[in-house]
Amino acid sequence: MKACIMCGGEGTRLRPLTFARPKPSIPILNRPSVVHLIEHLSKEGFNDIVITLGYMAEKIEEELGDGRIFGVHIDYVYEKEKLGTAGGVKNAEQYIGKEPFIVLGGDHVLNLNLREMYRFHEMTDALVTIGLLSIDDPREFGIADMDVNNRIHRFLEKPGSGEIFSNLASTGIYVCDPEIFDLIPDNTKYDFAKDLFPEMLRRNMKINGLLARGKWTDVGNAAAYRQAQRWMLEALPGTTIVGHFSTKDARITGPLQLGHNVSVGFNSAIVGPTVIGENTAIGDNVLIGPYTAIGCNCVINNECRILSSYIFNGVSIGKNCNVSGSVIDNDTRVNENCCLENGTVLGPAVIVGKDTTVHSNIRIWPEIEIEAGTNVKEDMINESYL
Repeated sequence: MKACIMCGGEGTRLRPLTFARPKPSIPILNRPSVVHLIEHLSKEGFNDIVITLGYMAEKIEEELGDGRIFGVHIDYVYEKEKLGTAGGVKNAEQYIGKEPFIVLGGDHVLNLNLREMYRFHEMTDALVTIGLLSIDDPREFGIADMDVNNRIHRFLEKPGSGEIFSNLASTGIYVCDPEIFDLIPDNTKYDFAKDLFPEMLRRNMKINGLLARGKWTDVGNAAAYRQAQRWMLEALPGTTIVGHFSTKDARITGPLQLGHNVSVGFNSAIVGPTVIGENTAIGDNVLIGPYTAIGCNCVINNECRILSSYIFNGVSIGKNCNVSGSVIDNDTRVNENCCLENGTVLGPAVIVGKDTTVHSNIRIWPEIEIEAGTNVKEDMINESYL
């Protein structure tokens, strides 16, 4: 079975995390998000994959290669200019062939039964089947009005107040017949949700929906990213220690995934589910977890509390810091006695001076140095990245 993964977006809503990498490369459990997606597709039987690339395309190709390590074959198609979701897929038509195929976003994190969706589509005469989920607030998604026979009669992208006729939200996962390429113009920006689906409904062409079961999110913002990490941590099967591990009378409760050469100091406590990458050192009297992922080559100094946070590679946290529900990008240094409140996002190579408090949901862009004793109440933008 064939799959097309769209990886062309710039991930502007996830800044500052997408300055150093494309959105599908943001780490989840210390591995690029798109790797988890490829592994799920392989498990579901989709072993022929084409990836459409745009922003920082070379990083994704470097991470995935030809796909053989995941049990799949991957082809890459580069977009010279932005073609939209449907236009980007049409640009890959030569690799897709003449059989039905599934379309997903490169930022999708999910455990849905994609094989079931593909088989359902094969048994119907619809050109497109859309995976749908019932959610509380569908305003950031496309919504569908579907009858008992799975046929979609209305579709509206990002409805406003008074327009929410359904809470069935599109997951952005579509199973398509190759005949849809005849409906998509060449070399033109054209989207599935904004252009193709409304045009098909105007022509009374059949679109089906399928109620998906399981977990799904697109990592479109920091809150969704934290939720995706949490889901993946909840799925940890047990405790795994790779290579050398040293501790001095620490208290450790799984499930955990510990990389090579992790050290944990005296009287520290790690509560799973937690992932810690290789060559990371945890000091004395440190509390970590649950729902925390720490990358490689990090240093967490004495007396820290790290709770439900996601720390990338090469990060240093000074003595007696409190980090709660935060995301910290590569090579950032947080000095002693700092507090990072829930929803804080620090970009790469940030320096946070001692005795600093960063308030909830604040974003700090790359390479910013925050003076000691600062109360950060507003986003801090590095104009050199504009």
